[in-house]
Amino acid sequence: MLPQFFRFLLPMQNPLGFGASDFIELALAIVLVAVILARARILAFARTLADRTIPSMLLLAVLPIILRLALLAHHPIPTPRVADDFSYLLLGDTLAHFRLANPEHPMHRFFEGVFVLQDPSWSSIFPLGPGFALAFGELLFRLPWAGVLLSVGALAALCYWMLRAWITPPWALAGGLLAALEFGPLSSWMNTYWGGAVSGIAGCLVFGALPRLPGKKYAVALGAGLGLELLTRPFEFVLLALIVLLFFVPVRSLAIAALVLLPAFGITLLQNKQVTGHWTTLPYQLSRYQYGVPATFTFQRNPIPHRSLTVEQQIDYDAQVAAHGSGTDNFGSYIARLGERVRYYRFFFLAPLYLALPAFLFALKEPRFIRIAIGLVLFWLGDAFYPYFYPHYIAAAACLFVLISVKGLEQLGRLSKEAVTLILILCLAHFLFWYGIHLAGNQNLLFATSGDESWDDINYGDPEGRIAINNELAKAPGKQLVFVHYSPQHGAHEWIHNAADIDTAPVVWAIDLGPSEDDALRRYYPDRHAWLLEADAHPPKLTEAPARLQLQ
Repeated sequence: MLPQFFRFLLPMQNPLGFGASDFIELALAIVLVAVILARARILAFARTLADRTIPSMLLLAVLPIILRLALLAHHPIPTPRVADDFSYLLLGDTLAHFRLANPEHPMHRFFEGVFVLQDPSWSSIFPLGPGFALAFGELLFRLPWAGVLLSVGALAALCYWMLRAWITPPWALAGGLLAALEFGPLSSWMNTYWGGAVSGIAGCLVFGALPRLPGKKYAVALGAGLGLELLTRPFEFVLLALIVLLFFVPVRSLAIAALVLLPAFGITLLQNKQVTGHWTTLPYQLSRYQYGVPATFTFQRNPIPHRSLTVEQQIDYDAQVAAHGSGTDNFGSYIARLGERVRYYRFFFLAPLYLALPAFLFALKEPRFIRIAIGLVLFWLGDAFYPYFYPHYIAAAACLFVLISVKGLEQLGRLSKEAVTLILILCLAHFLFWYGIHLAGNQNLLFATSGDESWDDINYGDPEGRIAINNELAKAPGKQLVFVHYSPQHGAHEWIHNAADIDTAPVVWAIDLGPSEDDALRRYYPDRHAWLLEADAHPPKLTEAPARLQLQ
């Protein structure tokens, strides 16, 4: 049935002479015309729904999940493909085993990777927050990605809840819908394992609580949001705490929030102790000492590794040193970096919303919106002290970007409601166009348009051959041991990744250290079938490892 359906999308196979893109455009036109014709009814329904908090939150929580699940036929569950994915999944798997660290493995020299520690424990270097979401998905659904889906749904719902404290319910609902579309099915936050939505949830709790204070439950929400941010992005937690101080929180509310925040500090210290052996040494600090990554702040010198690096680790270290620069920061380079970072903020705005942003300036007549503007500037200035930047670094501010978008639209609406309607329709058209392309699943159309899809990031196809390799291993009987061999021309292309319990995992991935060393690992795993993966072949090549020894 499906092949016949896709043949129908070819211009010569249907009576209209339409291709896949024509069908998408027609469907888009039908939707937009229907929206315009039914505008009055849609607005009336939206006003009724927006006043009902729980139904609105449920709708917004479910919407991005349903939209993403509808794409599974052509965009399946994301395959982990970079070191960050592997490290976060290790973190989630560790937590799903109800521990904060895993014991050092006796053969750990084979399992060296990027963003993981081997001693004194086998652990991810990342904070716990995103790992909790992945562990939740693993425990309830046996699928870590389920935790990603649920966290994005929670972000959209809580963004609406946060906006209700700042703007009218209909605009809050509009903002929640924008969040569901911007950070939902086509976003990297839903298609990787890096935890952007978790930090976004923290920001919603904080900025949703601040205008509602004093009030005990909102003070609890404030503390919970700060605690979640501490467990997700420790540096940005400092920035977020500084912004909270701008709001002159009542002392009683601040005390309640501090008490709620304490467990996050406690579990952070406990993670430090179990992972690094020291209460005050963060896992990433030990990684920086041992491996030289992650990079230091720009006002610090580059770290020096204190252990031998694998090929992959050396490549990553060199890349981070290059991003940092050989020396320390100066005023000119810092200002230049501030300018360079502006382009990344496109992630938080659909293109038509840029027309509404100038109108937000009129809202600065209110002191509370001045504080919001100062808060965004603090995030901008603070994160520029780190040489790398990804949108999930400042995910706690995602709800603020949505707030200034819809507040700008509200201000613009005082001049022209038609202009606001047009901007919202264009936002919907933008999303529906790209979503329609992915829903159609036409590979030629996907590859032809992928370079024009601004800031969306959804997996499709098998560009690195990982799915094929994983499928081949899954079909093999028994347990597997894969020796990964890198060529002299190897680039940054991590393959070494393992479960929290390495010895019981269906597949163990190991670095090919040469015949004599590899034989030692094969003796350690006598019941595993050994494979050799040529990771830098095109496509990657998986063959049975040579039988080089007689196992005792």
